[in-house]
Amino acid sequence: MDAARPRNRTSGGRVPGESASAERLAGPRRRRAALFTALPVAAADGVLWACSAPTFAALPTAYWLMAALAVVVDARPYVLAGRRASSVILPSICFTFAIALAWGFAAALAVQLVAVTVAGMRMRQAARRTLHLALQHAVAIGAAAVVAALASLRIAPEPDWDDALLTVAAASAWILARYGLAAIVARLGSHRRHGPARRRSIEVLATAALLLLGPVVLATAQVGLAFVPLVLLALHAVHRMVRSVGEYERAARVDSLTGLPNRRALNASVSEPGTGRALLLLDLDRFRTVNDALGHSVGDRLLIEVARRLAAVVPAHDLVVRLGGDEFAVLATRVDGAPEARRIACHLAEALNRPFALDGTPIDVTASIGIALQHGPAADSATLLRQAEAAMYDAKQRGDQVAVYGPDAAHHSPDRLTLLADLRRALREDAADDGIVLFYQPQIAIATGEVVGVEALLRWQHPERGLVGPEELIRVAELTPVMRLLTGRVLHDVVAQLAVWRDAGRPLRAAVNVSARDLHAGDIADRVEALLRDHGVPADLLQLEITESALMADPHRVLNTITRLDRMGVAISLDDFGTGYSSLQHLRRLPLAEVKIDRSFVLGMSTDRGDAAIVRSVIDLAEALGLRAVAEGVEDERTWRLLAASGCHAAQGWFHARPMPTAELATWLSRYRPVRPGPAPMALPLP
Repeated sequence: MDAARPRNRTSGGRVPGESASAERLAGPRRRRAALFTALPVAAADGVLWACSAPTFAALPTAYWLMAALAVVVDARPYVLAGRRASSVILPSICFTFAIALAWGFAAALAVQLVAVTVAGMRMRQAARRTLHLALQHAVAIGAAAVVAALASLRIAPEPDWDDALLTVAAASAWILARYGLAAIVARLGSHRRHGPARRRSIEVLATAALLLLGPVVLATAQVGLAFVPLVLLALHAVHRMVRSVGEYERAARVDSLTGLPNRRALNASVSEPGTGRALLLLDLDRFRTVNDALGHSVGDRLLIEVARRLAAVVPAHDLVVRLGGDEFAVLATRVDGAPEARRIACHLAEALNRPFALDGTPIDVTASIGIALQHGPAADSATLLRQAEAAMYDAKQRGDQVAVYGPDAAHHSPDRLTLLADLRRALREDAADDGIVLFYQPQIAIATGEVVGVEALLRWQHPERGLVGPEELIRVAELTPVMRLLTGRVLHDVVAQLAVWRDAGRPLRAAVNVSARDLHAGDIADRVEALLRDHGVPADLLQLEITESALMADPHRVLNTITRLDRMGVAISLDDFGTGYSSLQHLRRLPLAEVKIDRSFVLGMSTDRGDAAIVRSVIDLAEALGLRAVAEGVEDERTWRLLAASGCHAAQGWFHARPMPTAELATWLSRYRPVRPGPAPMALPLP
């Protein structure tokens, strides 16, 4: 794929590996192909007639009737979708096989060559492909004729079981000869693998059905020639069977909305050996906004238009697919390194940047594109997709439109990908000893010293790596679908623990961190509501913490989600406040219960004037907005007293307690005695 080269328009619905015979010729090329096919066939038939003139002159009327029917039925050949030219099934073999059994190789070959020529013209094949198909059938007829001659097979008016067995043997020789030759040529020519065994079995079954109709045709001809055309009904039934299988296979490999190939088609294409390939994964930015604002029907129409535009700029030798939702992919097959892949991605992004006009409304669409380069002739589609997805999320996180996967990047390292795979496996298996546990760190009301809640912090005891902390887990999972699994597990365990504490007579409020991906999914409110209902836990005992980055990524969508959570009674806390780019307008509009002052400011507030000013400003802002202010990272008494003097509501940090498992927390709570801060040792330093 060359970004600097003009793109050829493609239908977009063509599936990888689809029959090359389906590439129709038109105009002068079609006429030339017909001429170059007809001349060799006419010459071959002429030679046959010259060498076997007495034989042809003595052929009965039944032969000529079958010959005419063979040519007529091949005007409608059977083509299995998604296969090469060798997958064409010619209904004429029913008649030519019968002719070979009754009147020999030469008589059958003369008819078969004419029938193949008619089929090639109808399919608008190149002359080379039609001649290749003729060669396959010539070899197949020769193999069947040899078996029939060696066994002295002749279909008599009253055939016996030996005749039936010999007919099956001749048909088997026909099938082995044709498909054996096709396999040899395919291996020598393109080195491609055969299609799935199921499709090959359907092809062989249809071929066998047609061949074994041959003896029936012969027996019918002996009863009366008027009955021979009735075999066309049986041929129609075989045609319907082949067509139904083809439609089923196509439906399984084509996206029903856009008509593009789907993930299954991409997997099949990637599995074929090849070099110089790159997988480009495109994720439409803010597509959910279109669905929310204009409705799902408009969203579907937009996806269709995106598919058409991508198909228009992707050449025929490459593949554009829809993976699902708002994700598309392009498999580029002629890529010379990362710079070339970037040029392709920029070309695709440029094509999408032009507004889409739907019902007179221009809709702007952008896409984040991740690129994974294939190294070596063999490729694993799952690996390429995972790498392209990692690069795509990397682009989103950095605010770029295009990113190339690189194993040297920290979040792309094999070590981190392995950790992600292990985490995904642990979450899906949900075993009792999977090592995923929650630690809880108390939150203390500064004015009274009472424990007002806890924050749930994730830990994972990896079987080989040991204890993996929450920062590492979030970095690994946050930009992947694993984050949804992880949040679901944490919410379930926390709500279940809240029920235990409530039943024990010591209800505690627990705070749980949720990511931008969770909030953008839209269904987190449903999941929380179901968990609270199932465990009988009041909503005010659960608090969800969101970050400024999650808020600013899509504030309108986040607002809808947290508004619903607030109406349920679930408190919302803005975590790490001061480290992002929050708009004060958004802060005022959001239904927040508290803001958490980031530990980076709290740790230095006793010695740094700037940190002290920030802490004091956040506390004053929270007070003005009617929100609780919670300071994270309180690790010494001096900081605790300074926070008390500034009016901070709650504190969390190692000065009070470290994060601890549930059992240790119960012991700590039983021993804890509230302590109120005395006079501050000094005022907050002024800036």
